[in-house]
Amino acid sequence: MRLGIFGVAGSLALGAVIELVKYYRIPGLQALFRVYFELSRNTPLIVQLFFLFYALPKIGIVISAQTCAVVGLIFLGGSYMSAALASGISEIPHGEIEGARALGMSRLQILYMLVAPQGLKMALPGIFANLVFLIKETSVFSAIAVLDLMAVAKGIIGSTYDTNESLLLLVISYAAILIPFVAMYYILRRYVQKTSLAIKGGAA
Repeated sequence: MRLGIFGVAGSLALGAVIELVKYYRIPGLQALFRVYFELSRNTPLIVQLFFLFYALPKIGIVISAQTCAVVGLIFLGGSYMSAALASGISEIPHGEIEGARALGMSRLQILYMLVAPQGLKMALPGIFANLVFLIKETSVFSAIAVLDLMAVAKGIIGSTYDTNESLLLLVISYAAILIPFVAMYYILRRYVQKTSLAIKGGAA
């Protein structure tokens, strides 16, 4: 679970960096990130983990299984978080950005005062959907000898042969981890909606 949280946080940070690069239109990095998108979204996480854990040592780069797990999850999740943030930013009315420019606001001011807060609010559904997706993807960490829920369940099945009971416990464990995040999303969404209504009411 701890590795999953680190991976999700890193994915969100990487996604934000990618969107900053796109916002400032840095040519070389934009091309690099397009290649990254293709690699990240078109290869399974387990293949990425195998590359980090088994292939890199062949060229002298050895990292721990836990680090491989976090790096692999960030590599996979960064592109998804970037897409979620991009969809939120695209929902901002273009007229608001043009109005901010007409008022003489700099690109940095527009970013921090308009694009970032509104885009993040619009992107919440996609961010939380990706969060749930990435937490579920941690089930493949056992492939590189990381002790996760799946590895524990396999160990119990191997020693007790209680397959049904072990799988049921596995489902319950993942539900116990993910349900609080889903509840957090609905609470946060309700808060954002109330805040938006209050702002509109005050403006009226």
